[in-house]
Amino acid sequence: MLHRFYLNLSRRMNHHPTIIPEKVVVRSTLSYSEGAINRLPSDAPDWAKEASERLQRQKNTKKLAPPEGVHRVLLHSCCAPCSGAMVDEMRSLEDLEVTVFFYNPNIHPRKEYEIRKNENKKFCGNIGVSFIDCDYDVDNWYSRVKGMEFDPERGRRCTECFDMRMERTALYAHEHGYNAIATTNATSRWKDAVQVNDSGHRAAARYQNLIYWENDWQSDEMTMRKYKISAAERFYKQEYCGCSYSLRDSNDWRKANGIPKIQIGGETAGLGERYFTDPEVDAAEEAQHVVDEFFTQANELAKAGRNAEERKRLLKIYENRKKTPTNSGGDTSLNNW
Repeated sequence: MLHRFYLNLSRRMNHHPTIIPEKVVVRSTLSYSEGAINRLPSDAPDWAKEASERLQRQKNTKKLAPPEGVHRVLLHSCCAPCSGAMVDEMRSLEDLEVTVFFYNPNIHPRKEYEIRKNENKKFCGNIGVSFIDCDYDVDNWYSRVKGMEFDPERGRRCTECFDMRMERTALYAHEHGYNAIATTNATSRWKDAVQVNDSGHRAAARYQNLIYWENDWQSDEMTMRKYKISAAERFYKQEYCGCSYSLRDSNDWRKANGIPKIQIGGETAGLGERYFTDPEVDAAEEAQHVVDEFFTQANELAKAGRNAEERKRLLKIYENRKKTPTNSGGDTSLNNW
């Protein structure tokens, strides 16, 4: 999911779907799905109240439906946590066949790639959704992003990365008779939805009778649903977007803020919990203001490019900008891409 750097570190530290999953139930003190503000506890955080109010206003909106004429969709997936809500929503629609397509040569190192792929594959197997494991052509990925090694997150390198993955998704969809493509990259607030959707539309436009399914997959309801499923499945909580440059910049940022470096795999994360367990906390980590704050710093750092001294200078500034500890005694930042 992008680039899961850090936000409020408030606690430091090819077959038709045939199985209809039981409703995911996660113990929670808040109820978002009904959008009922009066059901929230009096001490609920402001972001939760605002989200619930928005859901209440949206209560009578039209139910999701696939684009006209679409009966088979090839869903590009970046990881299990991002795919949960989208797959669940699509599988609830009548006369729609959904297949998950895993093509992510950007993920580095190979160990992290295998963790994310195998978890996504296992999830699809458990709910009866077909899963396609595509090539890990990492050399091709590095070739396409050459010269963009120090571009900022959401910059040219990310556009090239989205383009590469959506082009391969569209080609497979065209060759195997799918009507539409979509991507779980569109669910994360760490991603620029416009940037993601533009790549999807460009890729689909290469072929007749193929469209890109665009929707607001980052809504409050979908975000909370995503985290409820992730907690119920106890998905692996990745600590960065995926590519080697994201890993580099994430660890630089952590070092400047006195945070342990990212841990690949294992039962212990470099920061926070290794697995999703609490949908309320996880959703709060992806609150819009937290995401915006991270990118403000990330974009400043990217301006230094290859200038090592300037990067060190900016990182020193970040070190001096450390947030104050929370009431619970933890640093503020986060581990949830």
